[in-house]
Amino acid sequence: MFHKEGFKIMTLTAIILIAINIISYSLIETYWIKFAILVATVLFFLLIVQFFRNPQRVTDHNDEHIVSPVDGKVVVIEEVYEKEYFKDKRIQISIFMSPINVHVTRHPVGGKVTFSKYHPGKFLVAWHPKSSEENERTTVVVKNPRIGEILYRQIAGALAKRIVNYAETGTEVVQGSDSGFIKFGSRVDVFVPLGTKIRVDLNEKVKGGMSVIADVKTE
Repeated sequence: MFHKEGFKIMTLTAIILIAINIISYSLIETYWIKFAILVATVLFFLLIVQFFRNPQRVTDHNDEHIVSPVDGKVVVIEEVYEKEYFKDKRIQISIFMSPINVHVTRHPVGGKVTFSKYHPGKFLVAWHPKSSEENERTTVVVKNPRIGEILYRQIAGALAKRIVNYAETGTEVVQGSDSGFIKFGSRVDVFVPLGTKIRVDLNEKVKGGMSVIADVKTE
């Protein structure tokens, strides 16, 4: 299953690659060169297609849990000052997506969207210290009745040139449902209240909509 954001790109890519092969077969006489072009175009198309895969995920809905919004690896767990919305200290959990990860963004909690904003910006590499403040990004806050407000931020990277965000202020969203897409990559930061129990470790791999990254349980 593929994400709807990829249909146009995949179709256009297929048309261009088919045209390349038609031209090569009509103009090039050497068989191995034509075959090499065919193999290269097929591999390139498969590379594009894998960016837009959208596997079905079953989320165990729980108002005490914060699930990972994306597939990837946990690269940051630290206390920071969140200055855009909360303007206080929060625990930041950052998840980095490699080119081979699924790039669908999912709601980490269910509830009401209280804030949603797009920020144009640069395309620094995702691990750059200033990427969360200077790169193209979107900030979304969802208010959950049990946990409170959870902020997550989609951040573009050096390859990611477009962020898609479906979250609209005032709407009710379901935990694990489709929140957006980062075309070709990058990273998502999640900001949770101090005192929240963190359920992941640095360098741990997580799955969007399934892996519990934090919760408010006290036991």
